[in-house]
Amino acid sequence: MNKGTKDKMLKPLEGHKLYEKTRLIYWKIRLYKQQKETQRNIQKRANGFDDPEFSRLKEFENKYNGKRCFIIATGPSLTIDDLESLKNEYTFGMNSIIKLFDKTSFRPTFYGIQDKNVYGAMEEEIKKAPIKTAFCSDELLQHYNIPSSFITFPYDGNYHLFNGKLGEYNAKFSDNAYNIVYDGYSITYSLIEIAVYMGFKEIYLLGCDCSYPKGSKSHIVESGFVDKNAMSNPIRMRVGYKCAKEYADSHNIKIYNATRGGELETFERVNLDEVLQKNNE
Repeated sequence: MNKGTKDKMLKPLEGHKLYEKTRLIYWKIRLYKQQKETQRNIQKRANGFDDPEFSRLKEFENKYNGKRCFIIATGPSLTIDDLESLKNEYTFGMNSIIKLFDKTSFRPTFYGIQDKNVYGAMEEEIKKAPIKTAFCSDELLQHYNIPSSFITFPYDGNYHLFNGKLGEYNAKFSDNAYNIVYDGYSITYSLIEIAVYMGFKEIYLLGCDCSYPKGSKSHIVESGFVDKNAMSNPIRMRVGYKCAKEYADSHNIKIYNATRGGELETFERVNLDEVLQKNNE
């Protein structure tokens, strides 16, 4: 039986409590040993173990202490003019932003990618892109030949299964990217963790629409990967962003939403033009 036929047969069962509980148990059993190993490695690094796979991350710890940065997501609200206005700022780009490089001379200070499907859809374009500093999840190394210049971070995308209750989303926040970067249901969340590790105290989100309306454009430019769960992404993302806000509020870090429109209301909204103008006065 091929995967397409199997998925079609199981589709009617999705949402049924018994089926979802059975599926959860299946994945917990399948990933149990892997997750235990992940936890052991987190603890080893936290105790001072020098892990050569992630040693380059240490160069960035608190390197930008007290600075501000802009994390640029690829929501449809993002504009080329926005990118042009950020040339003199510390910026994080992600995923399909590289597909805009032929339309602007803007290049992000840092680039991040963690999803194997997104990477696979753009592999050749990513390898050719003029990226200054790129961060990628160690998960990608299991599937692709990643450029040696890319800086790998330890990524835990499975802990959700072992925390919380059936049907409930949950998130954890890490302020030490060398130890671990916890998944928060988006690469934006991971880059917030990395930005905090790097010492940034003011973090502005842009193009973070947190909205995937059916039949409408979801990104300023698509990666080529079609996410069949996109409609429920905003629900998960808000759980992650709430966790990030709670951490930031308790550690004197400011996270602002400079997105033009969108549906993310977790963070205080600010106007990008006013933020940039104030800095130039």
